Amino acid sequence: MFDDLRDLYQEVILDHGRKPRNFRRLEEADLSARGDNPMCGDRMELFLNMEGDRIADAAFQGRGCAISMASASLMTETVKGKTAEEARWLAAHFRELAMTGSCPDCGGRMEDEMDRLQALSGVYEFPSRVKCATLAWHTLNTALDGGKEASSE
Repeated sequence: MFDDLRDLYQEVILDHGRKPRNFRRLEEADLSARGDNPMCGDRMELFLNMEGDRIADAAFQGRGCAISMASASLMTETVKGKTAEEARWLAAHFRELAMTGSCPDCGGRMEDEMDRLQALSGVYEFPSRVKCATLAWHTLNTALDGGKEASSE
């Protein structure tokens, strides 16, 4: 059972890494930020369109490893329609998931969204890859805070 789940998660990562969703530029973005992981060369730019406090659209461009691209792809899908507060909550709990492999504090809040992000839970076993997985989420927080540059260092 565990091996089947791991294989499924690997397939999700490979699929999103090879064919990232929302991989485009939003020309009239309300918010944007650049993310950089100097340790492995991942770079991205995140674009957000807001309707009030809600993320109406999210997209990104950049280059990086399969984990970095998959995480950005999953992140843009997951935060669409969320408020800035909900997106920050997801970012904080995704970071916990990536660093520890679990999220005991999630407590049913946005359960579907957190279940979807489980595909990246195995990166905790590879500490150098945690920064790859969290780059998009650091960049999201930077954009929501009005900043322009994020780093996973």
